[in-house]
Parts: sequence; structure tokens; C-alpha cells
Amino acid sequence: MCWSATADLIAGTAITAVGAAAVTAAVRRRPREVPIAALPVVLGAHQIIEAAVWHQGGGAGAATLAWAVVALPLLALWVPAAVLCAAPTDARRRLLLPLAAGAATAAVLGYALATRTVTAEIRGHTVGYSVGLPHAGLVIAGYLLATIGSLLLSGDRGLVLLGVLVGVGAVVSFALWRQEYVSTWCAWAAVCSVVLLVRAVRQDADRGGPVGTERVPGSNSGHIKRS
Repeated sequence: MCWSATADLIAGTAITAVGAAAVTAAVRRRPREVPIAALPVVLGAHQIIEAAVWHQGGGAGAATLAWAVVALPLLALWVPAAVLCAAPTDARRRLLLPLAAGAATAAVLGYALATRTVTAEIRGHTVGYSVGLPHAGLVIAGYLLATIGSLLLSGDRGLVLLGVLVGVGAVVSFALWRQEYVSTWCAWAAVCSVVLLVRAVRQDADRGGPVGTERVPGSNSGHIKRS
């Protein structure tokens, strides 16, 4: 991922397709899960935008700004809000913390993008982005709490697995590509979001039956009733 314009374009297209399949499954069974199911669509489109950054040779163009808007304020708010919608009822109260962190972080990042120039630099086979964030350590902590933290606190096995994978990717990306950390981590998150399709398909299979039906609790004969 993110090693060339072609790699970003191909991977972004594939991940967007994965997201479309996940959204289709969510719409059929659990509409409140559409925001989390749509996350691969967002991340896939994000990789396609980075392909445009490659083509423009980095710099401070429209593609660079669009990439930063998705990577920073949008994901900081989208992820915890989507997780809150999809999480079991008993987990929602504790998810208010990462949601609040995401809202505050998104506000700070949005202001930074509106008042500062975002630049991208092609560094070999990676892309480095520079915004010049104030209080960068605090902002990053809020961002990680909102994104990874919400997944880990979700109480949903599939979302927790995604949180673990994305968290590992964050550590590895920071250790190996500090100057290109955001780019490589977002690419890893996009790949890991395939977990959401697997989760959606499994939920679809577990519910069984045609749309508008549900299995009768306690029935071993597979009887269904119309909803």
C-alpha cells in the first residue's frame, strides 16, 4: 500500500468495492450499521485520492488537502460515531468518551487545515504529509483514542479485532516510517477494513432467511416468522 500511484489506485478501488459489499449487507439487515460498514468505502476512496497526490508530485494542491481532510478530521469523527451506532447497547455509554475525543480532535484538526497549508512530499516509495499541528502530541492522543480506542471499547468481536489490527499497524508505522506515519497507517487501516466485510457477511448468515423474516427463538426446526 501507498508505495506508488498505481498501488494506491488498485488497492483503493478494491477496498471501495469491499465497502460497497459490506454496505449492501448492512442495509439488508441492520441499517444502523451502515456507517461502520461504509468505512472501507471512505478508506478506499482515500487511497484513490492519494494516487492523485502521487500524480501531482506532492506539493500543496487540492488532492493533498482532500487527503488530509479525510485522514484527519473526517476519520476522527466518523469512526467513533459509526462504532457507537453499531455497538451493543450495553457498550454505548463508555463509547461516549472516544466520541467526545473525536469531536474535539476533529474540531482542532479542521481549524488547522483551514488556517494552515498542508504539504505532501514524495519520499521514495512513501508520501509524507506536513500540517504543522499545534500541541501535536495531545492531538494525536485524542485521534488514537477516537479511532482505535472506540473499536477496542466497542464490545463487538469483529470491531475489537479491527481495533487490534489497526493498533498494531499504528505502532509498526510509527516505528518504521515516522515521517510518513499518517500515510502508511491509513493504508494499513484500509487493508484491515476488509474485516468489516467478513463481519457483515457473518451477521447476514447468522440472521438467515429472506429479508423481513427472523428465526423463532428456541426453535430447532428452522421455522421463521414474518416481521
